[in-house]
Amino acid sequence: MHGIVQGVGFRVSVTRRARERNARGWVRNRPDGAVEAVFEGEPEAVEALVRFCREGPRGASVVRVEVSDEEPEGLSRFGG
Repeated sequence: MHGIVQGVGFRVSVTRRARERNARGWVRNRPDGAVEAVFEGEPEAVEALVRFCREGPRGASVVRVEVSDEEPEGLSRFGG
C-alpha cells in the first residue's frame, strides 16, 4: 500500500481484521514508506482484506495498492 500508510495504525488494523477472518500472513512497514502484506486463507477473507487495504484505517490516505497472486507459503497464523 502506498500513500499515507505508516504511523496511522495501518498494521494494527490489518492484523485485527485478518485474525477476525482466520486469515494467515503478515504485514510490515517498508523503508520506502509503503506497507507490505501477505494474506492466505479463504478467498472471501483475502478479498475482504484487500478491500480494506484500499481504504485503510482512519487517518490513512491510500493512493495505490499493488496485488499479486502467489503460491501459498503455508503460514500458520497472522503476525503483525
